[in-house]
Amino acid sequence: MTISTPKPEGPLTPYFPVPAKDKSKQAPKKEAPPIDAVINALNMLPHIEGGYYAETDRDPRLVPSPFPDTPSSPDFFQREGFNPSHRNASTTIYYLITPNSPQGNFHRNRARTVHTLHRGRGRYVLIHADEEGKKKRVESFVVGLDVARGEKPQWIVEGGKYKASYLLPDVEGEDGGGEANGWLLISETVVPGFEFFDHDFLTKSGLKELVDEEKAAELDWLARE
Repeated sequence: MTISTPKPEGPLTPYFPVPAKDKSKQAPKKEAPPIDAVINALNMLPHIEGGYYAETDRDPRLVPSPFPDTPSSPDFFQREGFNPSHRNASTTIYYLITPNSPQGNFHRNRARTVHTLHRGRGRYVLIHADEEGKKKRVESFVVGLDVARGEKPQWIVEGGKYKASYLLPDVEGEDGGGEANGWLLISETVVPGFEFFDHDFLTKSGLKELVDEEKAAELDWLARE
């Protein structure tokens, strides 16, 4: 069996409507019943990146922090009891994107993240900001269960790279307009464990510094203002 890696045809564009960047201008949409049932069963909450999440494990073992003792971004509050000199050995969450919340905007973590697919299809876009050179390499791949066509059921993103994700229909070529036409559920294990201290978002202006003008225009919808 030959396994091929599919390449995106043309620019990276959304299959589902892009949510308003200013949430005050958009009334919250109720998810379709099958998706709402998953959110409730897994006790999921809206994620600031987009989509929904639920933390399922935080290893009680502490390890010395391998990271700088200054926060990646001043924009986040730190959890109560957090000590920047240590990290939990690992943390794990469920992460879900849906037709009503169909993308996770570009963000970066200092730690590596192991992703495991449970259900659905999506596309991930990585900007290798940790690599040398003024303009950074951009990588994209589809996550899903059709491994014969190159879809990935498991993938690892090393620390220092920006990643974004967006929902694809369950079946390639299907109309993305249906409310319950696809949803992507994964697990993410961060090693050492996740802290907002190690997390930052990519803004539109920051995107323009990392990639050329054409690529920045193509990926603009996945970056924050």
